[in-house]
Amino acid sequence: MNRKQKGTAAERELIHEFWKNDWAAFRAAGSGSSRYPCPDVIAGNSLRKIALEIKVIDDSKKYFTQKEIYELREFSHIFGCEPWVGVKFQGKGWHFFSIEDLRETNSGYTISLKDTELKGFTFRQLIKTEYE
Repeated sequence: MNRKQKGTAAERELIHEFWKNDWAAFRAAGSGSSRYPCPDVIAGNSLRKIALEIKVIDDSKKYFTQKEIYELREFSHIFGCEPWVGVKFQGKGWHFFSIEDLRETNSGYTISLKDTELKGFTFRQLIKTEYE
């Protein structure tokens, strides 16, 4: 399976998880190739709306370009939702990060497997509301 297929499969897996937990969710097909800012996944319920940039990696660190994070912020601001990054590390499952928790580098942003212990949210933590 190539990298694009892995990413698409991961996005679909995540969408199923949202629906199983009474959240509506969909993939924005072609995200990253549109002339407009567009996240990979948009999900929400009656209390919260989130936009997600999704990555699946075999390494212990993921880099994001400035453009990817800028467009996630921009879309979220215009749409009125929370921007999140979801990373599925090989063998470790999903972890979610606020874009403020990404480490800024000279050319963009990064998040590491080690950061999941300090800053990462599990799927269950991500979808929890203060009313639960």
